[in-house]
Amino acid sequence: MSFIVFPAIDLKGGKCVRLAEGDMDRATIYADDPGAQAQVFSDAGARALHVVDLDGAFAGASRNGDGVAAAIKAFKASGGRVQVGGGVRTRADVEAWLTAGVWRVVMGTAALENADLVREVARAYPGRIVVAVDARDGFVATRGWATRSTVAVAELAQRFEDAGVAALLFTDVGRDGMLKGVNIDATLNLAAATTLPVIASGGVAGLEDIRALVGQPGIEGVITGRALYDGRLDLREALALAG
Repeated sequence: MSFIVFPAIDLKGGKCVRLAEGDMDRATIYADDPGAQAQVFSDAGARALHVVDLDGAFAGASRNGDGVAAAIKAFKASGGRVQVGGGVRTRADVEAWLTAGVWRVVMGTAALENADLVREVARAYPGRIVVAVDARDGFVATRGWATRSTVAVAELAQRFEDAGVAALLFTDVGRDGMLKGVNIDATLNLAAATTLPVIASGGVAGLEDIRALVGQPGIEGVITGRALYDGRLDLREALALAG
């Protein structure tokens, strides 16, 4: 695929929400039916979808399995591909999602706390594992973004360069859901510091963010959520710009 625009479905209590700065107490509900929302994105022409089980990210195990399954079913019906994250902490978790028809599985907390596991599953399923590099002030945040580590973003990324990881998903947590614009400099700096493709996330405010990322070395795509739900970004226009 060329540059990928991933519309996002974040699930809390079975509903599609967006958080402000990763804060579960600052969630805005946008839709009650994950499957119907996935269909909306598919009908607009999206070919890849990003789904997060927010409750699972905090609990350390899947909590919105039915909602994720509904989104997968609806989106895959027209040939789209889905990547899923949130609470994926074991090999069994990874294999369950792959068996359910997921294209790629996102691992974040496990990448910091159990790097050997992530390398193991990435080698077992090359091109199917995405490592989430979630940052607060340049350091990796874990457990639903609630805990900031002392590990620098680039340091974590470089630990997985030879493991068969598909991509890095970089989120500036302080911008997520805030419509402040993507942290372009930090995203490009990470791409320059690693050989792995980088997916940008956090703060997309409009088409200008897509324009700033398309064609940049090492950037595979971008994830966007609130800008779509609020109508600030037209998905068809974003997809056309991506090519």
